[in-house]
Amino acid sequence: MKNTRTCPKCGGRDIIRVPDHPYRHASGNNIYTTKMTLFGKIPVIRYVCGGCGYVENWVEGSGERNALRRAFGGGTE
Repeated sequence: MKNTRTCPKCGGRDIIRVPDHPYRHASGNNIYTTKMTLFGKIPVIRYVCGGCGYVENWVEGSGERNALRRAFGGGTE
């Protein structure tokens, strides 16, 4: 949905981007790479279909994805 602007479930084109709120520290749809919740917060951006409600989650920044690899492992692309 992020790239195509089309819902893969219903084909709808009413796609809503729900950004992270930068001042919300310990709630929301975030991934934390440290035990201290004020540090290492990786925002997860949601894309919602306005037609059927299908949701996709994305970590948009390459630097944020690299931080996740360092914290949790994983190969590089």
